[in-house]
Amino acid sequence: MTSPNTAKQIANVMNETRVFPPSAEFSSRAAIGSTDAYQALYDESIADPEKFWDGQAKSHLHWFEPYTQCLEWSEPFAKWFVGGKTNVSYNCLDAHVRAGRGDRVAFFWEGEPGDKRTITYAQLLEDVSRFAAALDRLGIRKGDRVSIYMPMVPELPVAMLACARIGAIHSVIFGGFSAEAIADRNNDAQAKLIITSDGGWRRGKVLHLKQTVDEALAKSPSVQHCVVLQRVNNNSPMTDGRDVWWHDLVSKESSNFPAVPLDSEDSLFILYTSGSTGKPKGIRHTMGGYNLYAKRTFQWVFDYRDEDIFWCTADCGWITGHSYIVYGPLSAGATQVLYEGAPNWPEEDRFWDIIERYKVSILYTAPTAIRAFIKWGDHHVDKHDLSSLRLLGSVGEGINPEAWMWYYEKIGGGRCPIVDTWWQTETGGIMMSPLPGAIACKPGSCTRPMPGIVPRILHSDLTDVGTNEGGMLCIEKPWPGMLRGIWGDDQRYQEAYWSKVPHMYLTGDNSRRDEDGYYWIMGRIDDVINVSGHRLSTIEIESALVSHPSVAEAAAVGRPDEIKGQGIAVFVTLKNHEPSDAMRDELKKHVRKEIGALAVPDEVRFTTALPKTRSGKIMRRLLRDIAAGKESAQDTSTLEDFSVLAKLRSDEES
Repeated sequence: MTSPNTAKQIANVMNETRVFPPSAEFSSRAAIGSTDAYQALYDESIADPEKFWDGQAKSHLHWFEPYTQCLEWSEPFAKWFVGGKTNVSYNCLDAHVRAGRGDRVAFFWEGEPGDKRTITYAQLLEDVSRFAAALDRLGIRKGDRVSIYMPMVPELPVAMLACARIGAIHSVIFGGFSAEAIADRNNDAQAKLIITSDGGWRRGKVLHLKQTVDEALAKSPSVQHCVVLQRVNNNSPMTDGRDVWWHDLVSKESSNFPAVPLDSEDSLFILYTSGSTGKPKGIRHTMGGYNLYAKRTFQWVFDYRDEDIFWCTADCGWITGHSYIVYGPLSAGATQVLYEGAPNWPEEDRFWDIIERYKVSILYTAPTAIRAFIKWGDHHVDKHDLSSLRLLGSVGEGINPEAWMWYYEKIGGGRCPIVDTWWQTETGGIMMSPLPGAIACKPGSCTRPMPGIVPRILHSDLTDVGTNEGGMLCIEKPWPGMLRGIWGDDQRYQEAYWSKVPHMYLTGDNSRRDEDGYYWIMGRIDDVINVSGHRLSTIEIESALVSHPSVAEAAAVGRPDEIKGQGIAVFVTLKNHEPSDAMRDELKKHVRKEIGALAVPDEVRFTTALPKTRSGKIMRRLLRDIAAGKESAQDTSTLEDFSVLAKLRSDEES
């Protein structure tokens, strides 16, 4: 018989004891170089959060007019730096140029076919100013919504920064979404203008983006104009009176368009995330608090130095691209690599080639990409000199310890700390991560909270969990980067994030805290599998499977079971082995050895690919429906490859 306490807590079944402290040399050069220094900063931020963030805001952002109040908190609605006037575009560009750093490189850009551009801060400011003037001429005003659907070309951050410069609210839509998904987002935001490209490159093929936008605009009545960048010269049709070429538009404009002073709480952008219902959520972020949080977390987590070359491999269509390609690094005056295409084109060593040629020193990428690199083989890495790297980062979902170890040893040569970052679209920036000069890494742990962040882990009855017990991860106090709501739907915002746990932000993730105070993310709350009264975390089962030398990737989900309540179904992608009953049995034995009999899968399904979002997260909720043998009513607009889902369903039926 299971005790009531066992039933409500999430069992910790992963035993990970390896610890990797930063080298003395790394710590000696780091801005925050010891655990004591981190703790002092953290304690200061918790003792008096308003005083702490007030000092940060005054030191790290430009204000046209000072704010009169640091925080106005009317739960669950926050206002930071009330009454202050700032401009994110100014903080990213003008501030550096005026300080004499205009010749500093902002972006080394490389297109998938191999074309290259080097763009300084002064050039970026001119490009943004011209495009801001063009938007103004098209009638775009403060508060108007602008959709952006583009490949990873420099004009994408230019468009974002130009919107920020005039106070228009941008909604970046990942350049792989369908016409239906674009129309849904246009209509929810009531977008007045859309910015796109005639196309982009992906794995050697042209993506016809303008064609997709034309289909979407047939169902987007609020959109008055479409600005089109010429990228692939594919003779895209243009609609008179609505469509205009980017180059024609900016050729008439001055490069001297000043940044508009904007209220700290004016909306900066909307970013749509997939919901568990059929309607995506438009997460809303504002100017001052978001800008400060993105900048400072970038500086703290990546220990950025003037000589560094930073490469975040995300797309600007996701929050990672917003916070750690555009607004965080540019506010900090960083030099970055920006790459248009796929990591496996023309060969599976493209990333390592880019790192070698540009001397990248900080690499920030996703566990999904890391697992793909492992599957493709070490020989691709071995061809390249990666000695320029000094720091590695992970983002997007929990990283399995064995993937962490490969990343640490093979890519970092055993010398580079790994900042395993946990955060969300809603949080605006990194919430938990090692500070690389101060906090020892544990494979699979996001370690400690950022300054100002107060995590709590609760049982389902809202009592605090004990050490190494899993539960719902919540955040106690407001922070500057937090979302300000869901666009047009305050009620949904309150219900989704603030209704289940009184006076705390519910993250939707499960976590545990170990005896050293380190945090471990255990997957989404709805990814817990309840086996005979024991609540098991999917990420721990998946980590056990990935530690098998034949497994490239795995996803674990619960399925209905008459006796146990839920059984465990796992979907496994192998490296170079053919699926077989023998392999199925071997994997079950491996899980038993790594975790125990309780976590042994009832069903092992082999698949060549897993259904993922375009940002690389495994869509476990779709796999749950497949494992249960039912049709899904879930939002699939973020699904990268619908053929993966179709194949899984056909395998099930055959």
